[in-house]
Amino acid sequence: MGQGQADVALATLRECSRNGDWLCLKNLHLVTAWLPLLEKELNVLHPKANFRLWLTAEVHPRFPPILLQSSLKITYEAPPGLKKNLLRTYESWTPEQISKGGNLARAQSLFCLAWFHAVCQERRNYIPQGWTKFYEFSLSDLRAGFEIIDRLFEGGKIFQWEFVHGLLESAIYGGRIDNPSDLHILRSYLKQFFSARLLSSTHSGGQRRSKGGGRIFPSQISLPNSCSIMDYRSVVENLPEDDRPAFFGLPANIERSSQRIISSQVISQLRVLSRSVATGSKFDRELWSNGLSPVLNLWKKLNQGSTLIHQKVEPPTEGQKSPILSFIALEQFNAIRLVQSIHQSLAALSKVIRGTQLLTPEVQKLATALLNQECPITWQNKWEGPEEPMQYLRAVVTRALATQSWVERASRQVLLSDILDLSELFHPDTFLNALRQETARSIGCSMDSLVFVSSWRSPIAQAKLQVKVEYM
Repeated sequence: MGQGQADVALATLRECSRNGDWLCLKNLHLVTAWLPLLEKELNVLHPKANFRLWLTAEVHPRFPPILLQSSLKITYEAPPGLKKNLLRTYESWTPEQISKGGNLARAQSLFCLAWFHAVCQERRNYIPQGWTKFYEFSLSDLRAGFEIIDRLFEGGKIFQWEFVHGLLESAIYGGRIDNPSDLHILRSYLKQFFSARLLSSTHSGGQRRSKGGGRIFPSQISLPNSCSIMDYRSVVENLPEDDRPAFFGLPANIERSSQRIISSQVISQLRVLSRSVATGSKFDRELWSNGLSPVLNLWKKLNQGSTLIHQKVEPPTEGQKSPILSFIALEQFNAIRLVQSIHQSLAALSKVIRGTQLLTPEVQKLATALLNQECPITWQNKWEGPEEPMQYLRAVVTRALATQSWVERASRQVLLSDILDLSELFHPDTFLNALRQETARSIGCSMDSLVFVSSWRSPIAQAKLQVKVEYM
């Protein structure tokens, strides 16, 4: 299903219903707005006994629940891992497809395609470090890649790797990618796995290395010098069951980050399951007291010994000569205003629970969001932070206190000589822009002519103004 297929699908549905045929409508998650029309059509159909309708879709929050409830549901999820992915690919290919023409380079190129496809799909397990988002690389991409390689090897013509790079990057796999960083990763994979250097028959597969000197394939992989599908399957069988981050060119500790993200998602889902359906819909003093006490107690604990909730700060003036000092003054003002705004809303909520203040619509919305383990939209409008309320409160107070340190160091004129932790700021991108303005003023040039340069090892000699930062 996709754009322009709705009318064709309904016409085919009516025809199959009359004839008692089977019909499969695929990828319904792409046309959720059209599904109510499908429901109406199903209600008025008078199909023959042999008629069957198959619907396939990925999980989607807007999929009509009535359509789900009226269907027999089957959930399918392919087993994860490079090894399983490669085995599925070679099970879908016949021996004749691999050995066609007895061309060794062609058979090895197909293995590279299978490996590339598996890496692209399994890298999605490491979002956002692997890919920035989930891309729908599918079997159709693999089929299209197979057709390209098959045609380019026909007739004994000189194989042009640029065609493979261009088509896979621009039309097939790359056509699904909308992030420049992800596209750069895809381009690197294409250059790594699709080159004449890789298919040289004078070296064993385990010795093949990229231009940088690293292995192209893991040590377990040695490209067979044959066109037999069984030889390639035996190579795949030697792979470990569990993927190693090095297979994807990722650091060894990426598993820890991935497990942390998965744990957070599971905890969030458990919180959703544990909350009552009626939570926050009406005032219940006992329910609100039990559910909101952890948030109120945390806020009280975070502000013990701090003057943030009582501190008075004048709005920053435009008379500051330094863009960096102007930024710090504005950051401090916004930080204190945010803390005091949160304090006022939580204080009003506490008074309602104690019975010393009437319930207002604003307090009702605040309590509903907090009881549902969601960060109130009024807080997020002031600063877009963590979605979990208690994490949000910790982040706000931590940054507000850190801002005081930035103000103090700036007053002593030692800020730029220290190592700066950008995670302490509410708006680190604005700080970098202020640094850019400061640099332009100091060397007397336009901001547009400046280039942001970073160095991991030593100071940059040509830089007029430079800072040391951590936690970018």
